[in-house]
Amino acid sequence: MKVKSADYVISAVGPEQWPTDGKSEIALSGRSNVGKSSLINHLLNRKNLARTSQKPGKTQKLNYFIINEAFYFVDVPGYGYAQVSQKERQAWGRMMEQYFSENEQLRVVVALVDFRHPPTKEDIQMVEFLKYHEIPIIIVATKCDKVPKTKRPRQVKLIKEKLGIAPTDPFVIYSTQEHIGKDALWSEIEKFI
Repeated sequence: MKVKSADYVISAVGPEQWPTDGKSEIALSGRSNVGKSSLINHLLNRKNLARTSQKPGKTQKLNYFIINEAFYFVDVPGYGYAQVSQKERQAWGRMMEQYFSENEQLRVVVALVDFRHPPTKEDIQMVEFLKYHEIPIIIVATKCDKVPKTKRPRQVKLIKEKLGIAPTDPFVIYSTQEHIGKDALWSEIEKFI
């Protein structure tokens, strides 16, 4: 995919703020600190379009970015961050459930997991939720540069087993540091736009 333009559009908290132009939406989801903002910036060849933060739990709304004036990336709030209040977590949960189950422009969810570790309970719940709602998923395992090449096949197998995904389901290992996985991920995303 040749990215000619990528611009921030809106931070939405509810359906009344979702774009109404009918363009496809690609949601990017994952636990806090999994590298979602870095991945978005890397995919779009931009340094600071999606804000990266040393403080997890920073994204609290659905952040829309329009790509090539043709489709949207939607950066969704990270989950699993302990220092967020129970009330905030519940509000995020309702917002996310509404977005995933009611948004008719949503085409696929790019679900990020940390390649260095087995999927968390929240990662597993997210994948099960998306499967239940029959939303297509592309699993992206970030930070693969932190795992030695000889151990990567075993880690792929472990993550796929824990998430209960089929060997043929889209799965991309990714590193923004070593520029691994960018073309493979764009190839998967392009099937949905």
